[in-house]
Amino acid sequence: MRLPRPRSLAGQLFAMQVVLVAAIVAGCALFAYLTDQAQAEESARHRTTATAAAAARSPSVAEAVRSADPSAVLQPYAEALRKDAGMDFVVIMDPRGRRWTHPTPERIGETYLGHIGPAQRGGVLSEQFEGTLGLSVRTVAPVRDGGQVVAIVSAGITVEEITQQVREQVTALLVAAGAALALGGAGTYVINARLRRHTHGMNAAELGRMHDFHQAALHAVREGLVMLDGGRRIVLANDGARELLGFGDEAVGRPVAELGLPAPLTGALLASEPRVDEVHLTADRVVVVNTRPVVGGEQRGTVVTLRDHTELQALSGELDSERGFTQALRSQAHEAANRLHTVVSLIELGRAEEAVEFATAELELAQVLTDRVVGAVGEPVLAALLLGKTAQANERGVELVLAEDSRIDDHVLPGTLPPRDLVTILGNLIDNAVDAAGGVPGAPARVTVTLRTERTELVVRVSDSGPGVSPDRTEDVFRRGWSTHGPGRGIGLALVRQAVRRGHGTVAVGRGADGGAEFTVRLPLITAGRPAPDRPTETHA
Repeated sequence: MRLPRPRSLAGQLFAMQVVLVAAIVAGCALFAYLTDQAQAEESARHRTTATAAAAARSPSVAEAVRSADPSAVLQPYAEALRKDAGMDFVVIMDPRGRRWTHPTPERIGETYLGHIGPAQRGGVLSEQFEGTLGLSVRTVAPVRDGGQVVAIVSAGITVEEITQQVREQVTALLVAAGAALALGGAGTYVINARLRRHTHGMNAAELGRMHDFHQAALHAVREGLVMLDGGRRIVLANDGARELLGFGDEAVGRPVAELGLPAPLTGALLASEPRVDEVHLTADRVVVVNTRPVVGGEQRGTVVTLRDHTELQALSGELDSERGFTQALRSQAHEAANRLHTVVSLIELGRAEEAVEFATAELELAQVLTDRVVGAVGEPVLAALLLGKTAQANERGVELVLAEDSRIDDHVLPGTLPPRDLVTILGNLIDNAVDAAGGVPGAPARVTVTLRTERTELVVRVSDSGPGVSPDRTEDVFRRGWSTHGPGRGIGLALVRQAVRRGHGTVAVGRGADGGAEFTVRLPLITAGRPAPDRPTETHA
């Protein structure tokens, strides 16, 4: 048997609020009823006291008492006073309690039912008593003549009359309470209908379970997730997003524009239209950004997902380098085949000495280059990269030269400088220099590379014979997408600056000895006890 689904949160709140409103209204009604009952009895006591006192002080009453037939004079007076004052009875009696007046004439002459002792002694008494007309609130007062009590006046209102008055007031109160309950219920229903739409009809347990799954999912997903409200403030960011964008818990609630992110990335996050697989650079990462606005009648916010492509970009760069190496080797193999054919042909022509001289010269040139690079650069990764880039440059008609003062001994570079970052820095700088040097027609194309250590720094300097960089564009060259070679380029130097920042170094742009651009990178070799700055200082020579 399937258990019934618990009432939704909106339904539970509606039932609770209706019960609460009904209890408040019922309590107010009961309080008002009891208050009205007490007030009605107190009001009746005041009215009977006033009526009895007025009759007792009336000169005509004392004069009628002295007459031969007091009842004949006082009965009309008492009835007129009863009607005018709204009393149920006004009874005038002699000091012993024998009635001279009564609303029912047959009761005249009978003994008054009630306490008259205080009045006989000159006092005033108010009480509830069961008389001939039923339970009533009555006041008994003495009539004085010459200092003596010559008669007693009793004025009263029956409890039934009081109850009738209270009943009429309670009826009006119940009508008002019913109207208040109806209005409260209607207002509660409207509010909870809106709540039901927002909670999608789920109950408290389901909402709690969804929140638990929501929190677990946010922390389990490795990709970054950021949620922005309509004011472009961060309302949620999971662990992956905080790591990729480099901010902490304090960023929640702040506008995106105040986080200090790169301008292109900030623009993508603030855009009102969706963004799909856009690549952006942060201080030390390459991220792929996707955004989608949350729309429900109005733009309520934006959901942003972030994927880390730093490693993928680095591998892509290495793959491009390997592809270049392969092309260079293919070209060298072709050239070697041509030279071998030349040697063979010289031998066939009987010119063996010339063949040996030609082959020896080619071998010496290749060996000199290899010995020069290996002797100056003890780091095998950089040496291999230089040899490969030299072959690539020669293939494109560019002379790549290692400066005479270059010197890096083996095991000098610390573990804080990963080989991948060194390949990214040097490889992209050489590629950029070769492109620039080869782009000037009719001029000798030359790229000079300097690699050396100065005290506690590794210096990487690459200059070319190209057109150079305008002083007002030195900052733009590091921006992703900036290139003089058309669209789809312009990420190499941005990756260089990113790798330099990871190594807590600096990069400077100036003019080299050959007239082209000169990029100088300085990376610290000793980082123990040295705080890593958030952003490196960049100088422009």
